[in-house]
Amino acid sequence: MPSTATDLYCVMGNPVAHSRSPWIHARFAQLTQQPLVYQRRLVPLDGFAADLQQLLQSGGKGCNITVPFKLDAAQAAHSRSPRVALAGAANTLVIGADGHIHADNTDGLGLVADITRNAGVAIAGKAILLVGAGGAAAGVLGPLLEQQPRQVVVCNRTFHKAQALVDAHATLAQSQKVELLAQEQQGLSGSFDIIINGTAASLQGAGIPVPASVLRPGSLAYDMMYGQAAQPFLDWAQQHGAVGRDGLGMLVEQAAESFALWSGVRPPSQQVLQELRAVLAQEALA
Repeated sequence: MPSTATDLYCVMGNPVAHSRSPWIHARFAQLTQQPLVYQRRLVPLDGFAADLQQLLQSGGKGCNITVPFKLDAAQAAHSRSPRVALAGAANTLVIGADGHIHADNTDGLGLVADITRNAGVAIAGKAILLVGAGGAAAGVLGPLLEQQPRQVVVCNRTFHKAQALVDAHATLAQSQKVELLAQEQQGLSGSFDIIINGTAASLQGAGIPVPASVLRPGSLAYDMMYGQAAQPFLDWAQQHGAVGRDGLGMLVEQAAESFALWSGVRPPSQQVLQELRAVLAQEALA
């Protein structure tokens, strides 16, 4: 049954003004008749712990975490899901009535759902390139490995970070019979069925982080960002015969996982993704 009080949730990040999470969760709440308020919170770069305390004092029931606080969120929690323990990064906090904070990471589940269900691309048996080794990449590697691709290569500007991420996931990769490697971003070799950009390069307008040689004709080139930030990566993919996809579906699907953790109710994510794409298309024309 829906609760009688209106529960408070938010997304915490920096930057956060561009976030569509409030729209998504408001729509989920409408469609599932769950009374909640969901806000954006711009957090100072050195102010995550203080802002989290403020949310607790305001009676907040949970929050989503975006760039650059996913590692901080994992450390701030009292308990962590196996996904968070593996990734060292959290994008969802669940706050109990006693103030207990539980950390989970729904990013990888959202990414996998968007690729396999919404885009209709199988991950099993494929060669995957994961670009980046920060909180975003760390959050999705475990769920990607559980889909049993043939190979996953992690590349990052700083090689030792890519290697550390590979080392942390070596046991899981072995159990899923997946070849898992780290490569230098500068000396990247090979081509892949699925290329996932998990770097902040899109947000920073820093150009394409990998050479076009990584693409095969018809490869899926996936940017975890969406909107204008993702456009250069999508254009680049298309110019080289690949299929570009932005992270809007991942955003909606990971939000649906978070919403289910908070409310116990699974919202109609595919409907909301279609609606959000229509909203963005209208905005682009305005």
